[in-house]
Amino acid sequence: MDRQEKVGFGGGCHWCTEAVFQQLAGVSRVAQGYIASLHPNQAYSEGVIVYYNPERIPLEILLEIHLHTHAATKEHSFRKSYRSAMYYYRDEDKYAFAKALPLLQHSFPEPIITQALPFAAFKPSRESIQDYYKKNPEAPFCERYTNPKLKILQQKYGRYL
Repeated sequence: MDRQEKVGFGGGCHWCTEAVFQQLAGVSRVAQGYIASLHPNQAYSEGVIVYYNPERIPLEILLEIHLHTHAATKEHSFRKSYRSAMYYYRDEDKYAFAKALPLLQHSFPEPIITQALPFAAFKPSRESIQDYYKKNPEAPFCERYTNPKLKILQQKYGRYL
């Protein structure tokens, strides 16, 4: 049986984030919803939980993809709803994030604001918006926001599709 791990990601609309991670080989499931951490980040923020096989796609690659497919360096007025974070379940994932972040920073002209936060709670999205991109690939939202992220995924990470 395949080894399975899980990690949470937040940064932008969970419809887009869900679509990005659903494309990846080694990802068995993406749960879309709202994630909370511990104080002072206990408020729920849009995010996904990614269930993956680390032998097929390493956590460091998932993190790199996440950073490149949302505004990982931008503070903006929606950051409370779209917290830029990796939510870890295991301390070793927190350490992997801390090790990977300085190596990835060179790809960005501004400092990365994405935080490694402990996972505390999850509330799934309502059924009607889960798998949004799969159900609505030609919707204006998907054309404008999701497709550019999927293009980055294809160009930079095609070997993981």
